[in-house]
Amino acid sequence: MAKVKKWIESRKAEHESEEYVKTKQEFTMAIGKPFITIKVEIPEGFENFHTEFLHLEKDTLFQAEVADLVRKRLIYETRYGKPES
Repeated sequence: MAKVKKWIESRKAEHESEEYVKTKQEFTMAIGKPFITIKVEIPEGFENFHTEFLHLEKDTLFQAEVADLVRKRLIYETRYGKPES
């Protein structure tokens, strides 16, 4: 029973943390530059690269490449419209 209580309490703390992150994101969006947060799952067949994949989150070169991709996508959409899915 103690394990269940501990698990429930940890979930509550996690939920409060999520609420803080959401509030912080809303504040930052109102005051600073807008940003998006997306969930990217490791591609199928690349499960052996688990550690490398997780390190991409903090990789500044990777972040710059993603920002460049976003710029190109926004330019494309303004010139040619949204591409078909």
